Formats: sequence, C-alpha cells, structure tokens
Amino acid sequence: MISAVVPVWNGRALLERLLATLAMQTCPADELLVVDNGSEDGAPEVARGAGARVIPMGRNAGFAAAVNCGIRESRGEWIAVLNSDVELAPDYFERLRGAHGWFATGKILRAANESRIDGTFDLTCRGGATWRAGNGWLDGPGFRAPRRIWSAPWTAALFRAGLFRKVGLLEESFGSYLEDVDFGLRCAHAGCEGEYLPDAVARHHGSAALGRWHPETVRLISRNQVLLVARHYPEKLLVGWMWRIVAAQALWGAVAWRHGAARMWLRGKLQGAHECPALRANRTLWDPEVLERLLSDQERAIGELQREAGADWYWRLYFLLTGGGAK
Repeated sequence: MISAVVPVWNGRALLERLLATLAMQTCPADELLVVDNGSEDGAPEVARGAGARVIPMGRNAGFAAAVNCGIRESRGEWIAVLNSDVELAPDYFERLRGAHGWFATGKILRAANESRIDGTFDLTCRGGATWRAGNGWLDGPGFRAPRRIWSAPWTAALFRAGLFRKVGLLEESFGSYLEDVDFGLRCAHAGCEGEYLPDAVARHHGSAALGRWHPETVRLISRNQVLLVARHYPEKLLVGWMWRIVAAQALWGAVAWRHGAARMWLRGKLQGAHECPALRANRTLWDPEVLERLLSDQERAIGELQREAGADWYWRLYFLLTGGGAK
C-alpha cells in the first residue's frame, strides 16, 4: 500500500497537474493526503475534488511540519512525499517500488526545459554545503546509472514507513530547505541506504511557493546551513574543518550577493548562530571518524561529477581554497 503525502501552500494550477499524473500511475497510491499550509487560492478544494483527504494546518507551518503531519496520518507500508509542483511519469511509483533500499528517488527534470536536470540525489561536502547533484546541468553519463545514496531530495521520493520509526521524522526547526539533507545524514548514521533510479522520471516546476532567489528562500537556506553543521558535526571536526566550513559558507554568500540577496544571507547566518546552542544540545552523536569518512566520500563524488561536465565556479573555488577536495 502506498500513501502519497503532498504539502501545499497555494499553487492551485500546479497541484491540479500533479493530481492528474497521480491518477495515471500504473502503480497508484492507495491513499492521498494533502496537507494544507493555509492556502488561499482554492487548492484544498481541488484536492478534495480529486478524492484526497485534506489535512488543514491552519497556517503556513513550513514544509517539514506539514510533511511530518502527513506521515503521522499515513497508513501505507510505503510513503511517497511529493512537492505540489512536480509531475510524475506514469510508471514513477512502479519503478521506485522496485528499490531494495529504505527509500528511492528518480531523475527529476526541469519542467521548463526537460533536457536539464532539476535534482537527482544530494551530496554534502566537509564544509557543510550541499549540492543537489546535476541541478541545472544537461543530463549526462553520471546521472544515467542507478546508485546507492544516503540523501534524496524530497521533491518526489518514496520511503518505507519503517524508516521513520527507525530514523525519526523531519527536523521541524529547519522549516523548509535542507531538512531533507538533515534527514539523509541521519539515515547514514543509522546505516539506512536508499537508491537513485534514473529510469523513474519526474518534472519539477521548482520553487513555486516563493521563487528560487526570493529573499526568504535565501534566508532559510543560509540559516539552515548553519543548523546542519550544528546538528551533525562533533567538536573535533568543527575545529579541524573550520576553514572548509568558512570557505563553503562564504562562497555561498557570494552566490547570494550575485543574486542581490547578500543581506538576507547574512541575516540567515546570524539567525543560525543564535539557534545553534539549542540544536547542539540535541545533535546526532557521530563518531568523528565515521562522519569524516562519509563526508569525504561525498566530497570526492562531488569532485568526480563536477570534472565530468566542467565544474561550476562555486565548486572550482571551494576545491581550490580547500586543497583540491577529499583525498
């Protein structure tokens, strides 16, 4: 049994497209839960018309809280979490159900240009910055083969329900952005691997709620980068990787500056620093050697994929400043 959980905040037309693709699945969801974050454009009524059970949050509680609410209410042995602005190929669920790991995701293309990738899987470097592998790139050899992964974008992913009993739910203090990366690191800590299956294809309209470089998007990502480090890095690695952390975060600030959002980047960092102590008190207790091996492997994978297609300037500078990547 598959339960599909869709958090929504407005975007009625996009939700209609998603619901249409859910209706065409060769392995359909048995249960559809739409968690409404206070929509004002009739999106909940569209969901009810498609046979969904609508769960009202009463306000915009954020992606993490809405998804957690949906997961708690789900009855399926498999739980699909879907952004409301994604469209699935008819065999998307069928292909992901063939996974042997704890979770699975497919190749997510940009709806505006299907020759380019929106997302595949997530890789985090030792500096605490995460790359959604292939984002914005033309599809290439590095993304055409299945691979085992620790972190999947929650844009359109399928999870065994037992994983949430083992690892827990999304960290709601993140609100939106990087909460899925935090979850992926907890999966790695628990030894719960997933799979990237590129034959399962979806299309993503992307940042439908706010926009890719909306000031609030930048603030949240900037803050949550700090929270991610606070949640997972032992003191030994915080000290040993301090230059990598500074380089990764400052370079992302330069990206924000290029998009006119430097002030919100700084505001996010200050907020993250303020919230760090509370999260450090409830952090994942990693063996430093285990986390070092995990993130070194992911950093190496970033470097290998970047070299295949010509590195983005962000990663060229990161590897230049930090000595060329993981050895």
